[in-house]
Amino acid sequence: MKNFWKVAISFFIVVLIGASYTEYESRVVEFTLSNGLKMLVLDRGEAPVFTFRTYADVGGVDEAMGETGLAHLFEHMAFKGTSTIGTRNYREEKKAIRAMEEAYQAYRDAVQRKADPDTVQHLQEEFLKLRAKADSYAVTNEFDRIIEENGGVSLNAFTTSESTQYFYALPSNRLELWAVLESERFADPVLREFYRERDVVLEERRLRTESSPFGRLAEEFDAAAFKAHPYGRPVIGHRADISTVSLTQAQAFFKKYYGAKNLVIVVVGDVDPDEVKRLAEKYFTRIPPGEDPPPVVTQEPPQNAERRVILFDVAQPQLFIGYHTVEFVHPDRPAIQALASILGSGRTSRLYQRLVKQEKIATGVSVFSGTPGNKYPGLLEISATPVKGKTAEALEPLIYLEIQKIQDEGVTPEEVKRFQTRAKASFIRGLSSNFGLSGQLAFFEVITGSWHNLFREPEKIMQVTPADVQRVARQYLKESNRTVAFIRTVPKGGK
Repeated sequence: MKNFWKVAISFFIVVLIGASYTEYESRVVEFTLSNGLKMLVLDRGEAPVFTFRTYADVGGVDEAMGETGLAHLFEHMAFKGTSTIGTRNYREEKKAIRAMEEAYQAYRDAVQRKADPDTVQHLQEEFLKLRAKADSYAVTNEFDRIIEENGGVSLNAFTTSESTQYFYALPSNRLELWAVLESERFADPVLREFYRERDVVLEERRLRTESSPFGRLAEEFDAAAFKAHPYGRPVIGHRADISTVSLTQAQAFFKKYYGAKNLVIVVVGDVDPDEVKRLAEKYFTRIPPGEDPPPVVTQEPPQNAERRVILFDVAQPQLFIGYHTVEFVHPDRPAIQALASILGSGRTSRLYQRLVKQEKIATGVSVFSGTPGNKYPGLLEISATPVKGKTAEALEPLIYLEIQKIQDEGVTPEEVKRFQTRAKASFIRGLSSNFGLSGQLAFFEVITGSWHNLFREPEKIMQVTPADVQRVARQYLKESNRTVAFIRTVPKGGK
């Protein structure tokens, strides 16, 4: 009975939101400040709170060789405060940071030119001494503390291959405080504790990737799938790059990619759009416009041969299979999403039924489209985990048989209808919260060129036909267009 009511309430919410989400389009207020920063505001006053999303159009794909991980590292630095927030004495701190950076540049130069060990050690000790002095002026987490003391929740950020996004929620009567803080950290950032935070990111990489068989496999898989395009590089960065990147490089990266023209800010909740605009003009115009960042011009060439990666590990087997497809704005994208859903979304999907229910050879299987990103052509990716005693390789033939069946026989209208029902319900649930709405509006504004396209999405979903699904399966799911990566379990100390 408890589950029945959960389902019933969820269905009611979806129907209720679905009946009204189209009204949102007419209520979104859009304006662009004199410095080029675009803002979207939606008054959705169901509770006296608001959520915002600052979407910086920069991610892992924008990094230069030798600077991988810098977009993610800067995300960390955006919480370090300003010349007035997070410092005990900024005048002295500024001098200390400058001296520290000069010492680091000297130390790094000595390492790179392979100076004698005594010189390197001396320069390292000098750098560490000056780093400690610079860090002594920092008031750690003061930015976070101010927000939390004023009722802020969900303070966070994340970096992807193509974006860096910042967000939290505040009571509506703290709107001006938000405008002050959010504009300040991009108009006047101080990258204090940079080298301490760099060590934090190195530890994060160790935990997520180097100490995780799944993380190592994912990194090898992306690198094999993308030979030219920067989608093949890890967003967290390569260890060698993270461990040598400098504060000077981070400052240059900020100047290049965090101009106002490269930011979109969305505010959703109990707010007056006119008041948001007034505060935006008062505070956010302080952010320099910046130059238009250079586009990513490298294109992934067509894949004409299957690529295979085997990770020998004591860990449980895992299988990844990827096929190159299209970017989000491509006309084939909705049909590819339908194909991914029919193949591996939920317990009614073909691969789940075949691998888990019938053959009992896998514990789980999932299929996603649009990985590792949406801005450029990405992958349709299949992930499967075999049951104990079975290998990842044993799953492959069964997966290919199900793909071949779709290519030869197509899919049923009922399968497409189930996809459309699930996709539309998921779309509507994504608009049921201020957080979801802000993210979706920002995504469609940046990735598709207009937030209005968000409200065209259900129509595109409903236009997919069984013939479309069969066509894209034949066109993209080819052996020559396939990258396969799996863990082969070996005894400890084995190959």
